[in-house]
Amino acid sequence: MYTKTILLLLLTTFIPSLLHAGETIKCASTTATQNSGMLDYLLPIFKQATGIDVQVVIMENAEALELGKKGEVDVVLTHAEDLELQLVDEGYFIDREETMYNDYVILGPTNDPAGVKRTEKALAAFKKIRTAKANFVSRGDNSDTNMRENRIWAMTGSMPERNDTWYLALNQKMDKTIRTASTKQAYTLTDRATWYSMEDKDKIGLSIVLEGDSDLYNQHGVMIVNPKNHKHINYQSAMNFVIWLTSPAGQNAIAAFRDSSGNVLFTPNAR
Repeated sequence: MYTKTILLLLLTTFIPSLLHAGETIKCASTTATQNSGMLDYLLPIFKQATGIDVQVVIMENAEALELGKKGEVDVVLTHAEDLELQLVDEGYFIDREETMYNDYVILGPTNDPAGVKRTEKALAAFKKIRTAKANFVSRGDNSDTNMRENRIWAMTGSMPERNDTWYLALNQKMDKTIRTASTKQAYTLTDRATWYSMEDKDKIGLSIVLEGDSDLYNQHGVMIVNPKNHKHINYQSAMNFVIWLTSPAGQNAIAAFRDSSGNVLFTPNAR
C-alpha cells in the first residue's frame, strides 16, 4: 500500500511526465459507476490530465474481479471490499486503494406500515419489516445489492423463508424490482444512484424511509492486476490511474460529480 505522502510525491514528480497520447489501459468496473454517469464524467478528465485512455468493461463485481484474476484487464474499480482484500492477500492484485463510496437506501410505502422511519439502523429496519410481515421485494439475483440485503437479513438471525408470503425474490434488475415494490406497496433495498436516476420516481409511490446507516455504505476500491501473474499488464499506466484517482485532483473531481438533478452520488474517501 502507498501512504498518502508517497502518493503525493509520485503525483507531483511522476504523472506530469507521462502525457503519452495513445496509451491505453483496460478497466473492469460495475454498473454502479457506469449507470450513474460517473465513468463518463471521470475518465475524460483523467485522460486530459495524463493522456491515458481507459477502456471499460462493465459487469457485476464478481465478474469484474474474475476478469482481473485472468489478466484480461489491467485494473479493476469495484465495490466488494472484503473480496478485494482477500484477492490481494492471495496475490491476484496489488496496490489496492480506497477511492470513494456511495450508499444503499431502503425504499418503502408512504404510510410506512412497519415503522421503518422510526429507526436509524438497517438491521432494526429489517427486524421491523419481518415482525410486521410487511411486504418486501428483493432483487433475488445474487447481485451486489442482493448480497448486501442478504447480509442484513443474516444479521437479524435468519434469512426469509420461501413460505414467507410477505417476501418476494424476483431475480430481476433494480428498476424492475423498484416498480414491483411500488405495485405491491412493499419495501426494498436499492442503491441511491438507481433511485435518483428513475425519471418517474415521483409517481412510483415509494420514498426513502431509511438512509445514512454505515451498514449501507458501499466502499469502492481500485487495484491493479498483479503483473507477476500476467506479464502483459500495463502496470505503469495502471499505477497512474490509481495515483490520479486517489490524488487531490481525482478526489476533487469525484466530489464535484452530480447527477442531472444536482444530487451527490459518490463521496471521495481516499486515505
